[in-house]
Amino acid sequence: MLMLELLITGKSGRMGQALLQAAAANPAVNVATTHDAGEDLDAAMEKAGCVIDFTVHSFTRQVIESALNHRKPLVIGTTGHTDDERAMIREAAENLPVVFASNYSVGVNTLFWLTRKAARILGQDRFDIEVVEMHHRHKIDAPSGTARTLLDVLHQVTGTSYKDDVAHGRVGNIGPRKPREIGMHTLRGGDVVGDHTVIFAADGERVELAHKASSRLTFANGAIHAALWLRDKPAGLYDMRDVLGLAD
Repeated sequence: MLMLELLITGKSGRMGQALLQAAAANPAVNVATTHDAGEDLDAAMEKAGCVIDFTVHSFTRQVIESALNHRKPLVIGTTGHTDDERAMIREAAENLPVVFASNYSVGVNTLFWLTRKAARILGQDRFDIEVVEMHHRHKIDAPSGTARTLLDVLHQVTGTSYKDDVAHGRVGNIGPRKPREIGMHTLRGGDVVGDHTVIFAADGERVELAHKASSRLTFANGAIHAALWLRDKPAGLYDMRDVLGLAD
């Protein structure tokens, strides 16, 4: 099979640099072109067989419009999208193959799977559920996209909702914990790449599921794996569960 030619956006950013490093180590791909703010995106798009974008959510619209014009598959790892931007991604996937995931780490996607199984077994009748995430001081969205995905998994299993049942930290005389409440705690500091923990706490016992990332190469390698998997796929919206075969 021919080498996959990649366009990597945000080449100067932390994830852009990690993607370039991961691509250089993978003989199945070649970085045909890159893009940074102020450069000609359409010219770069013409040279690529697949686009990997880990920039900022406000740039997603431009990437999608160019990818649609040039009929290029997309791997989107950016987080913090608005509801309108998410809708735009879903609409684009009607005409393009798109992998859209909050986290491309194999370990984190295993954490998603384990969280679903644990929530089904433990439930909320006896176990209280808390989610804790920590990232570096420069991260701009909170909670992280990965934490939001963990919450989505928990909501699906427990029948709760982000709007009605998530408590973002606690302060003051708030009274006892609500029966369906899920705690969400965001920490920022230093150069932490990404730590996520899901806690199920009951009287006399506690179950903790945790993943800690120490290198962005973890995410970069997963994104390149997703780009290779996406080759020859029909139009549609995929995530890392599809890429890794982790369907329930």
